[in-house]
This record gives sequence, C-alpha cells and structure tokens, in this order.
Amino acid sequence: MADDNDVYIPLPKVIHPKDNPSSPEKIRLGKLLFYDPILSGNKDVSCATCHHPKFAYAENIDLSMGSNAVGLGMHRTFLKNNTIPFVKRNAHTVINAAYNGINTKGKFNPNNAPMFWDNRVKSLEEQALKPIQALEEMRGNILEESVILDTVVNRLQQNREYQKLFASAFPKQPNINKTNLAKAIACFERTLVTPNSRFDRYLQGDENAISQSEKDGFALFKKAKCHLCHSGPMFSDYKIHTLGMRDNKKLKISDDGFKKTYGFRTPTLRNLRHTGPYMHNGELKTLLEVLEFYEDISTGISQNPLVANEQMDSLAVQINLKVKDMSSIISFFNTLNSDNFDKEIPSKVPSGLPVGGNIQ
Repeated sequence: MADDNDVYIPLPKVIHPKDNPSSPEKIRLGKLLFYDPILSGNKDVSCATCHHPKFAYAENIDLSMGSNAVGLGMHRTFLKNNTIPFVKRNAHTVINAAYNGINTKGKFNPNNAPMFWDNRVKSLEEQALKPIQALEEMRGNILEESVILDTVVNRLQQNREYQKLFASAFPKQPNINKTNLAKAIACFERTLVTPNSRFDRYLQGDENAISQSEKDGFALFKKAKCHLCHSGPMFSDYKIHTLGMRDNKKLKISDDGFKKTYGFRTPTLRNLRHTGPYMHNGELKTLLEVLEFYEDISTGISQNPLVANEQMDSLAVQINLKVKDMSSIISFFNTLNSDNFDKEIPSKVPSGLPVGGNIQ
C-alpha cells in the first residue's frame, strides 16, 4: 500500500490571504515594484536583478551579487573596490512560491508558507521585505538596516505615479507603507505559477502527456526513495535536512544553515531545467551531479568536514540511487518543466530608473 509521499496530485488553484486578496491593480503595482530599483539602498538593484524571467525568476549563477554590481546572471560582476559580499545562498525561483508549504493532500496556508532556504519567514508578504533589508542583497552599505524600509517608503510617497498606483491598488486603505508594499509584491508573485506542466496533465488523466521512458523515470525516482523528501505537488516536504554539502569557496565564512545544523529546506523539483545551478549554495552545476551527490551521501558519509557523519539526515542515507537509472530520472524531471509563466518585462518603472536595476 502506498504511503502519502508516494501519491502525487496536480498543483491546485492558488490561495490568497484573506487580508490580501488579488486584484489587477495590485498585481500591476506589485510587478512594477518588483522591477524597480527604487526599493534598494543605492537604487541599483531590484527584485528582478536576482529573480529574472530569463532564468525562470531565479538566476543562472551559484551565488548572487546584489548591490554594487552590474550585469545579469553569469555576466554580473562587482564594481571595483567593492566591499559588499556575495549573497550566501543560491537564489530560489519565485515561480510557484505561492504554493510553499503545500502538503501531499494539496492543502496549504498562504499565511504560514515557509520561505528561504532556512524557512525563517512564513509568507510571501513577510519574505518580500527581507531582501530590501539585507546588506548583500538590496540594501547596500549606504543605509543602515534600521532605516532602509522607512527610506524606501518615503521615496515611494514622493513619487506621483506611485501615489496613484497605491491608491488604485488599495482603495480602502490607500497608504504607501511597508505593509502595502509587501502585499503588492506578494500579490504579483502569486501570479507566477506553472500548474499545467506535462506531469500535471498526466496526473489529470492524459496518459500521452509524458513518454514511457519518463514514466519509467518516475517509478525509479520513487524506487530510489527520492520521494521521501521530494513529496507533494511541489515535490518538497518543506522540511529541513542536513546533507553535508560542501561549502561554496566564494564564502569567507561557512554557511551553517538552519539553527547552525547545516540543514536546509528541501527545494522544489519543478522547472529544474531553468533554475540551475543547484543546492543551497549553487555548488552543483548539473542534475547528474545532483544525483551523483545523493548516491555518494547514501553511504552516510558527509562531504563537509564541519558536518559529522552522525548529523546526516536519516532519510538521505536511505536513498538507493543507481548510476544506470539516473538518465531516466532526469528524463522524468523534464516533465515538471513549464515555460508558461509571465516573461513580459515592463518597458519602464515609475522611478525612471533602469528597469531591473543595473543589469545591462
């Protein structure tokens, strides 16, 4: 008899918080804010700098470069005499983040949705403000963390176009404040979903949506016990697991993860084709490398000298991957890809700053 983790259902409809219902006006405002570097301390970085539609709202480099850098993706570099560090973790895709926390039954609460690699905040609204406050992401070193949100809100309050946009998006409470700022961005992000992948259509009864080799890969995926953690419609249990991944050498200090356990959240497997490199620090460049890593750690031996073998997650050591099966499993992963998401970039933003930040 199959357990809950062995049963998969299609992605359901998006649920919006009761205090942040969706509207076209709010989505429009949120999208403009997402692309507008007015939200960053130095006015040089936007949300889209590290979550760009070209890379499925993720980034094709291991660790992001936020403030005081130029270029997009692998072409991004820090400016001379830079003192801003790399962002210490790989940029999660925003696509389908609306479903974070979803369980194997398809149930989820948008007010209690775990965010970031360490699950440190619990909703898209709460998550939206954190990068603005982070030194290495959007704040930079000109403004202190204690004043950055007030400074950004003041900038928006002084902008006539944003005055109109906020009034239209929040007609009952047309205040430009950090709460409505977060609500607008979150509302836009909840439109970035891909519920119609080939795998979803297969689950809905279209046997021809995926090939026989992909079906075989799905069976092998479960046989190898990958489904113990990559469960539910988003192929994530949203729990923290310690895997002993080696540190990224770009970091001066070891990243010890959730509560210094070297544990990190299980990422989704959706849209993997678009969102490499992989793992919490982007250390693995290909899906084959990822599967080989899991084959290696199934021995219970940590690859990080700062993580004792006894710390390794008990589920990870149950994995039973075989080299001959890896290509079929990767073939199955392709059924979870979808190009059907909003790729349209605004031609301009209300601040008049470069759309997306200094990414040219």
